[in-house]
Amino acid sequence: MIKPEILGRAESLEDSSNVERKKHLLKLKILQYFYFEGAKTNSQICDHFNISSPTSVKILNQLRKERWVKKDGTGKSVGGRKPDLYHLEENSFYVVGVQLNRFRIRTAIFDNHSSKILELEETPFNIEKEKNVVDHLYRLIKSLIKGSNLPSDKLMGIGVSMPGLVSSQEGKNFTYFSSEEQSESLQRVLQERLEKPVHFLNDAKSACLAESKFGLAKNRKNVLVISMDWGIGLGIIVDGKMHQGTSGFAGEFGHIPLVDDGRLCHCGKRGCLETVASGMALTRMVQEGIRAGESSILNKLSPEELEGLQPETIIEAANQGDQFAINTLSKVGIDLGKGIAILIQLLNPELIILEGKFADAKQFITTPIQQSMNTYCMAQLREKTKIELSSLGKDSVLLGSVAKVMESIFEEQIAMVSN
Repeated sequence: MIKPEILGRAESLEDSSNVERKKHLLKLKILQYFYFEGAKTNSQICDHFNISSPTSVKILNQLRKERWVKKDGTGKSVGGRKPDLYHLEENSFYVVGVQLNRFRIRTAIFDNHSSKILELEETPFNIEKEKNVVDHLYRLIKSLIKGSNLPSDKLMGIGVSMPGLVSSQEGKNFTYFSSEEQSESLQRVLQERLEKPVHFLNDAKSACLAESKFGLAKNRKNVLVISMDWGIGLGIIVDGKMHQGTSGFAGEFGHIPLVDDGRLCHCGKRGCLETVASGMALTRMVQEGIRAGESSILNKLSPEELEGLQPETIIEAANQGDQFAINTLSKVGIDLGKGIAILIQLLNPELIILEGKFADAKQFITTPIQQSMNTYCMAQLREKTKIELSSLGKDSVLLGSVAKVMESIFEEQIAMVSN
């Protein structure tokens, strides 16, 4: 595997003086600061790293000369001349993000401004039928990179997010691809073929990481990020850090038992939250209602379209005022609110962020959730918890997978220079 280079190889500093190592370390930390925090003034850099202005300016000028940093624009003034803004030089490095869900794969190339997508492709995919996911991902990623004409030496790595029990440490998915390459990690196999670092992450945790780095959870201590897609996922931030659990599986919110003798869940248990409060549950309930003669604009769907119904179509109908779609979303929201009430009483978060497909339903999902919380949650805890819709949009999972790559690279290189 070819390791990415930021500021050159850390191994080259082995015979350097302590002063040179400290300077290199500060450069790395400033680049990391720009990547996750965006453009900053010299004064902000001095305050953040507790260094003098001459030291900061000298380092910034060196990074500008090396074409890692650019001076462009001005910040807010507190009186007098507006200060210069510094940020990462455009196109100094790239990261590939991959998002698998039940029926498609989204692959994207991000530049070093993290939220800027340079290339994006979407392809059909069936996660339950795919027999060789490594080959599939390899072809898609290689095709995307080749089509972009970007220099391979500037590609830092690939972040892959997917639903299911995903072990980031082992690089395996124990829900959907447990029989494939049993003796080897999917991550390791893909990494060897691409010759770049590859990081696997559960999609809900990827969304949670994106929120903590770039979204509403930034600088917050205790936050829950609930991903509402075909399934229901949960990312947990405790004391400012994402909680993974012993095996990395913390947050399987969709599989808490909610309904006695309920429907069989794909996990093998009955009555899981996902069977009544998820994209799968929503589409099933609407399909059953339409076939039973419910009045709805969705009656216009052909049998084939109804069979392939997507949650987005139902949410769009609700936003157009379709009462059947609104009522069905309300049923889902009530049950989801019951689960959220349990989370609040266990974890006492300051903020709950709702993200994913259901976020587009806005008040049609948040209102029943709040009603259910009012019924099932203790007032003292409920009143201290805010619920907000994500501001990151549909690319939050991709953004989190990319953030995971860069977080790991910076941490590894900083550790090598520090030791």
